[in-house]
Amino acid sequence: MVGRGLCGAFVVSAALAGCGVQDPQPTGVDDPYEGTNRSIHAFNKGFDTVVFKAPPGHARSIDNAFTRSVSNVGSNLGLPGKVVNSVLQANAEPAVRNTFRFAINTTVGIGGIFDPAGKLGLPEADTDFGETLAYWGVHEGPYVELPFYGPSTARDALGTAVDVVMNPVGSMLNGSAVQAATGARLAGKAADRKIYGDVIESVLYDSADSYAQMRLLYLQNRRFKLSGQENNDANSWDPYTDPQ
Repeated sequence: MVGRGLCGAFVVSAALAGCGVQDPQPTGVDDPYEGTNRSIHAFNKGFDTVVFKAPPGHARSIDNAFTRSVSNVGSNLGLPGKVVNSVLQANAEPAVRNTFRFAINTTVGIGGIFDPAGKLGLPEADTDFGETLAYWGVHEGPYVELPFYGPSTARDALGTAVDVVMNPVGSMLNGSAVQAATGARLAGKAADRKIYGDVIESVLYDSADSYAQMRLLYLQNRRFKLSGQENNDANSWDPYTDPQ
């Protein structure tokens, strides 16, 4: 099952790469669906307001042992998919690093609750299928906002969908175990939202135009990441960058 998923992902990326030549680094904002995107943004913001927004007088960020452990479990379950993407990008070092990280945190770290791999000098190497598509020359495409997921591009939206079905964890589990793993990953995303609540809520609720601000900052940060450069721009934004 894992092998078929890996081959399928490679075929998709290789086929899409044939649709165009390697992109130069994109600039500007391509948002032909702004009306629809703004409607989805309003929905996402409303959902966030009901589920996550801190009440007045309460801390926007909640970073404690519990939220960190939930976040760790969710991140750990995402590592096998990152290994697959690194292989598809012909990038051996992060593939090996994430493999060892997953093995250590799943065993010694009790399913990823703790992060002994990080203390051993094995931080997570983040990647996704959107980055794999970029590696194979697929164009960024127009900006889109996805329900619940938030800012994206046409390329990254496809990458998000492939990441969901490609993760080898789903192939190794069955029945209730798959549901438990899915629930753990969603809980991890919710924990991340609370851990980095201050920066996320400052964009969502303190901006004059939260849609335009989030769009600009997402595109800026994503392009820097895919260019292989370190983003030192004071206006850049990645809500899930650990400040530590």
